[in-house]
Amino acid sequence: MTVTVRYFASIREALGTGSEAVATQAANVGGLRDELIARSGAYAEALARGKAVRLALNQAMCEEAAVLKDGDEVAFFPPVTGG
Repeated sequence: MTVTVRYFASIREALGTGSEAVATQAANVGGLRDELIARSGAYAEALARGKAVRLALNQAMCEEAAVLKDGDEVAFFPPVTGG
């Protein structure tokens, strides 16, 4: 299946792109994150386990267990603080 992946803030800056179409075998958002980390380099650093990364599926906040379907949109972004 193919999903659209969007990156925001410092993650976008680290990867040098705001979005991309990704062919994936992942069943859920966490699996997609693991596939992206496996690309190594900037992906491994920006999305590393242990780093605080927020997730959204089709513009709704989600957990890593959220199930993926063909055509979904997944977003990765760092936590945001307000003031």
